[in-house]
Amino acid sequence: MSGESDKTLDCKGLSCPEPVLKTKMAMNDMQPGQVLEMVATDPGSANDIPAWARRTGNQIVESKEEGGVWTFRIKKS
Repeated sequence: MSGESDKTLDCKGLSCPEPVLKTKMAMNDMQPGQVLEMVATDPGSANDIPAWARRTGNQIVESKEEGGVWTFRIKKS
């Protein structure tokens, strides 16, 4: 992943809705403009995290899938 992240959240091995809930809790502790890098193995995260970001007004800066691992960089608005 390119760029810097202010915080990293490992959600590997967790299934829906835990990755979204943990992402929400991590973002609550962050300041606007900070970036959270979240890593998950739940295929549902591919849709759930972008949908959550749209709903909450946060921005997906980068997302990728590699070998069944999804990585999202989310900027707090």
